[in-house]
Amino acid sequence: MLHSMTGFARQIAESPLGTLTCEIRAVNHRYLDVQFRLPEELRPKESELRQQVSSQLQRGKVDCHLHFRRATSSERGLMLNHELLSRLAERTAELATLLPDTRPMDPLDVLRWPGVVEEPPLEVEPLFAAGSELLATTLSALNTMRASEGGRIEDMLSSRCDEILNIASSVRARMPEVLTRVRNKQRERIAKLDVAADPARLEVELALISQKLDVDEELDRLESHISEIRQNLAASEPVGRRLDFLMQELNREANTLGSKSADTDTTRAAVDLKVLIEQMREQIQNIE
Repeated sequence: MLHSMTGFARQIAESPLGTLTCEIRAVNHRYLDVQFRLPEELRPKESELRQQVSSQLQRGKVDCHLHFRRATSSERGLMLNHELLSRLAERTAELATLLPDTRPMDPLDVLRWPGVVEEPPLEVEPLFAAGSELLATTLSALNTMRASEGGRIEDMLSSRCDEILNIASSVRARMPEVLTRVRNKQRERIAKLDVAADPARLEVELALISQKLDVDEELDRLESHISEIRQNLAASEPVGRRLDFLMQELNREANTLGSKSADTDTTRAAVDLKVLIEQMREQIQNIE
């Protein structure tokens, strides 16, 4: 089943340590490009989290934001940085000597000073375990969304494949009539010249013209490429790059069909093919 490269997922997990929130945004990209925004406590674990993402995703530009809000508990109490408080007290006393009219410092203002109040150190491993579990859940939700979008793309590609086969079948059915018309037109032109033409030489020239206008090989390759596309649509592994290559091959055959066209209907068919192929190519750019 196809997977789109675009998607979004957000999951929240509560634990005794606090609240973890994981958001993943993914868009199409040539390769897998993973960018993390992590809390300071989990930065040493970034490589392990990155491996976890790469084990689930193959292609796409992925932005992963893991946010942690620490739980507040009365049991933990407050930890004061006594060394910093001592230095602040010394500076405050020095300032009071220099500026006697300065009002005394409010203790609440002291507590707001950066670094005065410290939280107890947090154990990284339990937090990493919770973060890794939440990341796995979020990746699963992201893949569900990507698979749903991939299913819609697959339906669209399948319908375009049917249309391409119908056009190829129509061109193939008309080719004998087109070639006969071209041969008759050439005979009429020679007749208007009022010159005697060597019948054997004339047949050789008409055969060469028919060979140049014959598109059986192009139609065969179109059908072969469509068959391979259908096989890739049913594959379980990522096939975006292979499908993109097949679009180039389809476009090449459509261009050749147009260059060999001997009537307006064939030219119109070649243009319709290119429109369908371009529609498919745009969607395939988003397939993993």
